[in-house]
Amino acid sequence: MASVLVVEDDQFVRSALIRQLTDASHTVRSVGTALEALREVAHFRFDVVVLDLGLPDLDGSEALKMLRGITDVPVIIATARDDEAEIVRLLNAGADDYLTKPFSVEHLSARMAAVLRRARPGAGEAAPSGVLRVGGLTVDPLRRQAGLDGARLDLTRREFDLLAFLAARPGVVVPRRELLAEVWQQSYGDDQTIDVHLSWLRRKLGETAARPRYLHTLRGVGVKLEPPGEGGPVL
Repeated sequence: MASVLVVEDDQFVRSALIRQLTDASHTVRSVGTALEALREVAHFRFDVVVLDLGLPDLDGSEALKMLRGITDVPVIIATARDDEAEIVRLLNAGADDYLTKPFSVEHLSARMAAVLRRARPGAGEAAPSGVLRVGGLTVDPLRRQAGLDGARLDLTRREFDLLAFLAARPGVVVPRRELLAEVWQQSYGDDQTIDVHLSWLRRKLGETAARPRYLHTLRGVGVKLEPPGEGGPVL
């Protein structure tokens, strides 16, 4: 069971989602505007937000940016827009998943479960019990904490998921398709989604793509994480 905030201005769609999610044993609150959604997440703890893009006060993409400024709660975009460039832009802006309308509550529930598995270590497969160490980098999957050379890293949830997934496989080149499937829970997507998050993560690790220390990109193959000094040339 999850605590869900439905942000949808269409009363018919909203009522149907509330009824069906409640029947599926979820706890549901709902609002019809972006500003109401911001107030809700500021006062209540949710497991997931289902965000419509066509809101009357703000476009959902702007609402997403504002939500990301105050919370790291998983956000699933509900949209009638099926433009791939727009979907990639929303994922890069912090959305965790998207659904194109119309969709069934079963489809939504499956996407919610996938997102929550990433947000809750141990809720699905057992999370690693030990702290992962790669050089001066430490990753604690249970506490969702990471540090570099004794200093704590301030990571977003998705950045942490990406780092933890790679740290559990030090020295292994992970294909981009696998990263999309395991970290983003997507069967397909644009490489830009991964590149943007790698760029943010590199910045926090004090490195660049041109001068990598931990994160190495092998063009056309994938990404690997290993201690400084052990990586070969970037291909």
